[in-house]
Amino acid sequence: IHLATENEQYLSELSDRAGCFKETEIVEFIFLLSEKWHLDQSARYQAVELLERFMIKQVEQICQASRENVKSHEQGQGSSWSSLKDQIYDTFVLRVVSCVQLASKLSLHYNRVNSDTALKFLQSLKYSYTKQELLESELAVLKTLRFQINVATPLAYVELLLEVLGHNGCLLPAKPLHQMCLQLLDFSYLTRDAIYDTLLKIAIENSTPSKLQLAKFLTVKEDFMLLAVGIISTSVFILNPGHWKQVVEHLNWITGITSQSILELSYAVLTHIVGSTTP
Repeated sequence: IHLATENEQYLSELSDRAGCFKETEIVEFIFLLSEKWHLDQSARYQAVELLERFMIKQVEQICQASRENVKSHEQGQGSSWSSLKDQIYDTFVLRVVSCVQLASKLSLHYNRVNSDTALKFLQSLKYSYTKQELLESELAVLKTLRFQINVATPLAYVELLLEVLGHNGCLLPAKPLHQMCLQLLDFSYLTRDAIYDTLLKIAIENSTPSKLQLAKFLTVKEDFMLLAVGIISTSVFILNPGHWKQVVEHLNWITGITSQSILELSYAVLTHIVGSTTP
């Protein structure tokens, strides 16, 4: 109930820029960096979500400051939009590293990414940041997000729903199913746009969605509960197709998400796994 409420709250306050910083290249960079630093699975998703929320807030703040600057006609003070944009580009890799650092501290205190490790990595990319600048970057993320960085990731939804399914008597092999869910969750992050593009076309039964349909669909793309049930459903279909219908019914009963919605998302994920549109 707590996760469902948190999810609904997040969707109700969703920025129209949501998803802009979840492009495949960015997600892949974070995943590879998390693997390099031996972080657990939850840290990589946490880092992606932290970066997304921070960058949206930062862009909104810069846009607001730029508008106020234009209104007051103080062109001699502050920065032009071009230089503000350059500032975002120039510090982007540093912000990514800061988000991975923060995520590591939230998930594994004994294996957190320290300043020396982060600086060594940045230096390998020919950046010349100091420890002070690294600390200031972490603080910038924290302050921009008002220190609200312990956000639930889709993995938390998946694991809790698996626990509820087991409690409700769904006799499924827990370890292989959990492992499959992790692989599919990685896949869904890396092919996010393609999967949801397919899902939207299925939902509207049209290959060319309008701008309004795209805007309304944003809450579907950011719905962690929907993603979690879709990941579990697809995993069960791959591992134990005989149990699939029962699991979908249970997921519908637990979350209130319709069986049709679960089926459509599973179909979209499977379509991109096998690279075919064959039913």
